[in-house]
Amino acid sequence: MKQNETLQVQIESLAFEGYGIAKKDNFVYFVKKAIPGDTAEIMVTKKKKKYAFANLMSVIEPSEDRAKPRCDYFGECGGCSLQNLDYTKQIYWKNEFVRDALRKFAHLSDVQINPALGCPEEYNYRNKMEFSFSAHRWLSLNEINSQENIDDKNFALGLHSPQNFAKVIDIQKCHLQDDDANIILNFVRDYVKENGLAPLNNFEKSGLLKNLVIRYSKLQNAFMVLVITGKASDNNEEDLIKELIRQIKQNFSKVISCIWAVNDSLSPVAKGEINLIEGEQFIYEEILGIKFRISPFSFFQTNPYQLDNFVGKILEIADLQSNDVVYDLYCGAGSLTLPASKQVNHIYGFELVAEAIEDAKLNASENNIENAKFEAIDLHHKHIDEYLKNYPAPNTIILDPPRAGMHKNIIDLILKLQPQKIVYVSCNPTTQARDLEFFLENYSVEDIQPIDMFPQTYHIENVIKLIRN
Repeated sequence: MKQNETLQVQIESLAFEGYGIAKKDNFVYFVKKAIPGDTAEIMVTKKKKKYAFANLMSVIEPSEDRAKPRCDYFGECGGCSLQNLDYTKQIYWKNEFVRDALRKFAHLSDVQINPALGCPEEYNYRNKMEFSFSAHRWLSLNEINSQENIDDKNFALGLHSPQNFAKVIDIQKCHLQDDDANIILNFVRDYVKENGLAPLNNFEKSGLLKNLVIRYSKLQNAFMVLVITGKASDNNEEDLIKELIRQIKQNFSKVISCIWAVNDSLSPVAKGEINLIEGEQFIYEEILGIKFRISPFSFFQTNPYQLDNFVGKILEIADLQSNDVVYDLYCGAGSLTLPASKQVNHIYGFELVAEAIEDAKLNASENNIENAKFEAIDLHHKHIDEYLKNYPAPNTIILDPPRAGMHKNIIDLILKLQPQKIVYVSCNPTTQARDLEFFLENYSVEDIQPIDMFPQTYHIENVIKLIRN
């Protein structure tokens, strides 16, 4: 097959990033938006020696597992690539993603994997969404093919296009967040357009508006809204942003915190220096009866509807004992550390981000927890073992690293400490399985538990427990 040629295939399985997989004449095709069981016509877009990527041109015979996507932006936005797959089958294939990663990268083919825990909410579950303003709007194929005049090509408020990250899809409704959050999203869009406030133009390094962040507290049934801009060019721009903050707070009774922050750098990260706060500075959430303060820019698990199940299952797998000394690496604001503290003698949380450690200490204090200690420390430092030598040696280590997985220095540290148990939590089964191989000479896999925190996406959290031989 050559590029841009078409052929008919049977979709047999699903790849980790949500591509349907077809095999024909000893050649593999990764097909966007295809579902296992589909008979499909595809067009090759990129050809390699042993495989090719292809677009789905038409479904000749649909799979019985196909579902109708709710979202108008499905296929354009990269956020929910599995919306066209029945949710029970999403769970099945996420289990297979974990199995495939363990086989390929940890060379484990005979381990037992527990069935993935499904989420009670398939939609409207995210408690945080980061939207971007942009002067470069992504136009969908339908909009281009309509040959109609598209208004506001130079304005978008939404999510970056996976086809071209420099452009933003102008999104009216995201089905992953609360319905009230979508009303806030459109209110902000209408206000800034009516008042002529310019979105960021990456190419010209101009424009005021950068990000809109909407955070939700399930515990309080309330919102925190953050508007992030560059530095205002004059008093008029400053007054308009201040008025926007006031109007959001006044028009939405569930918004208990509305914040204007300024990020005058070229960084695309949705953070900034706080200029104005209307209402509260924090919102609060709860995990297994423990109350957590959430700062404007701090990390917190994004699915509160699955959070108790998630943390509870990790603690069940860890099987902590009252005399245990535990390290929680990459502890964040203590979402695992503090619930675990109820079961152990002492637990120590380590994390690079100082703001998260500050929140963790405050959360421990507000919940009257005295056996959990926290320190801001670079876990990837080449002398990390020296930094931790004043702490008692752990018999259990819990860690939840970023998607990129464990740094070599952390792997070396854990092998040196030789804890009896390691509980490795990861949102990326591939890097988790890669890291696992470093421990298999000295440790055995005792438990593997996938947990779905991200319905409609290909992402899956996975918990693996290792026991020292």
